[in-house]
Amino acid sequence: MANIKLFESRKIRSLWNEEEQKWFFAVVDVVDALTDSQKPRDYWYRLKRREKERSGIELSTFCRQLKLESSDGKKYRTECSDVEGLLRIVQSIPSSKAEPFKRWLAKVGYERLEEIENPELAQQRMRKIYKAKGYSDEWIEKRVRGIAVRDELTNEWKKRGVKEGKEYAILTAEISKAAFGLSPSEHKLFKGLTKQKENLRDHMTDLELIFTMLGEAATTEIARNKDARGFPENKSAAKEGGSVAGRARKDLENKSGKKVVSNKNYKSLTEKQTRKIERKKKK
Repeated sequence: MANIKLFESRKIRSLWNEEEQKWFFAVVDVVDALTDSQKPRDYWYRLKRREKERSGIELSTFCRQLKLESSDGKKYRTECSDVEGLLRIVQSIPSSKAEPFKRWLAKVGYERLEEIENPELAQQRMRKIYKAKGYSDEWIEKRVRGIAVRDELTNEWKKRGVKEGKEYAILTAEISKAAFGLSPSEHKLFKGLTKQKENLRDHMTDLELIFTMLGEAATTEIARNKDARGFPENKSAAKEGGSVAGRARKDLENKSGKKVVSNKNYKSLTEKQTRKIERKKKK
């Protein structure tokens, strides 16, 4: 189970290994969070070389190559480490954040065990994270629901022989193009999102989230009803599912006189919520 964890508001990609019952974390994301380096990949490369020269220890031995999703929606092999390995790697990183990070690691492991016993805790924690970042309750509910719809779709793709990574990204782009007339990368540029790690859906308006959900839910339903098998058949289902959302979007735009696709991003979404709270305080 892939996931995003937050350490002091910095995103760290993670993967839960059911068989071993433990988390694996993207080392380059940890380096980014601890060092604030402009080029965390370069920092990690130099760190490994420096540690080998200094102590003879190869830090890569504490890592596994696991496929994690990047900001472009594709999955790439990424050096990941479990808690024990990360604790050793962190020893080689001169950072004032090292000790808080170690405590954070212990907390993440404990919380996962709690979530296995009570799955609703995961959603509750996700809501708290978005709330702390300034999003409205209404937006958060749509975002959480959208994650569930997306998970249902990707689970369906997996059962139907679609390969994770590149094929998932292509199908996602087909849904987006049919729903919004833009691919996810074009949609990001329209919103002024240029950083690789920025998640498009965290910058969507309520309506953009709704039509994204509609396109993905429709794709799931069409794939099931047509018993789509393999990539080509599921690509057709993705286009059809996205078109359902596309037609609904155009109908709304014709009746409201306003475009659904917006250049608003996280900053503008949370600023609007802040102004709303301030108005309530004045009353």
